[in-house]
Amino acid sequence: MSDGSTGDGQQDYVKDGAEIYRRSFAMIREEADLSALPDDIAYVAVRMIHACGQVDLVRDIGYSPDVVRKARAALQAGKPILCDATMVASGLTRKRLPADNEVLCLLGDPRVPDLARRIGNTRTAAALELWGDRLDGAVVAIGNAPTALFHLLDLVRRTDARPAAVVGIPVGFIGAAESKEALATNDLGLDYLVVHGRRGGSAITCGALNAIASEVE
Repeated sequence: MSDGSTGDGQQDYVKDGAEIYRRSFAMIREEADLSALPDDIAYVAVRMIHACGQVDLVRDIGYSPDVVRKARAALQAGKPILCDATMVASGLTRKRLPADNEVLCLLGDPRVPDLARRIGNTRTAAALELWGDRLDGAVVAIGNAPTALFHLLDLVRRTDARPAAVVGIPVGFIGAAESKEALATNDLGLDYLVVHGRRGGSAITCGALNAIASEVE
């Protein structure tokens, strides 16, 4: 078996970024069973799998039928992307956004610690309270904190604000699976994209949002 090195000791590997992407996406489409997914969800799923390296992720993806269409329409209309974590906000590729959309994470706002104590929840959940009127019609990306996803559902339930779509893919052992199940079975009319179970995280969430924002690979 080759050790991947050339005769002069240099490592032999693919160095062209575009070719790496092309081969990666081709490999994902060959190895992952995307046959049960609508075309728009399958396209997004490829990006999600690319972000985590696990082709079996496809079996845990849950979605509402119009989530990609509604999220894209919202972004094309200039609506913001509201994020629970800085890692999610930082991982979105700005050049893919169709309307130079605002990407907002308020976790670092100085009001958050006191607000978290007042509502008896995590800082990540408390930061959602500061979204205000931005929430209505926005695309929401929850990629880190299950408490943020639970709190989002409570927030929508007690206000008139309705996000256009929610990409809810928090990761973890406590509350992650339950929060995503709550989103997937919501009675609020929210369009959603989730990864059921414990898996999730910022990288997968950003992969999904970047695919939704632009169909150009």
